Amino acid sequence: MRRRLLPQRLLPQRVRAALQRRADWLPAARRVALYGLALAIGTAALQWLDYQRLARAHSDDIYILLIAAAFLALGVMVGMRLMRPAPPLPAEGNVQAQAGLGISAREMAVLRELAAGRSNKEIALVLDISPNTVKTHLARLFEKLGAQRRTDAVNRARELGLVP
Repeated sequence: MRRRLLPQRLLPQRVRAALQRRADWLPAARRVALYGLALAIGTAALQWLDYQRLARAHSDDIYILLIAAAFLALGVMVGMRLMRPAPPLPAEGNVQAQAGLGISAREMAVLRELAAGRSNKEIALVLDISPNTVKTHLARLFEKLGAQRRTDAVNRARELGLVP
């Protein structure tokens, strides 16, 4: 039940008429809202049924699209892993051992590339020097580290903390 603030007889004629119109209008608005809601539900049901028909008619195409999307994602992931830039070179390593053995900065760069498993030609390309210069640096490194082979030089450098 409605609570009235003022008795009906104290309200002006115009206000009483407006309140009466509002009371008449409210049930009509509710009916219109319910009708609109019923239409929206019916439209959603028709759309769902149309989607079901579409999904049944083109199920092979949908599966192929999903498989293609999965392969695309896999290809992007593999590509990003393979094409990622090389990690930055580590810090200078054991500076005292480097100074004690008399290893120059350029020989140290060659030693880092050697520890990375690169060949003489690859080291020459990375450091932008000739392959003969790489051979010279390696010969001096072998003397300074007391190594006979590349693997011996890398193992000795790791023991001394020159390369990771």
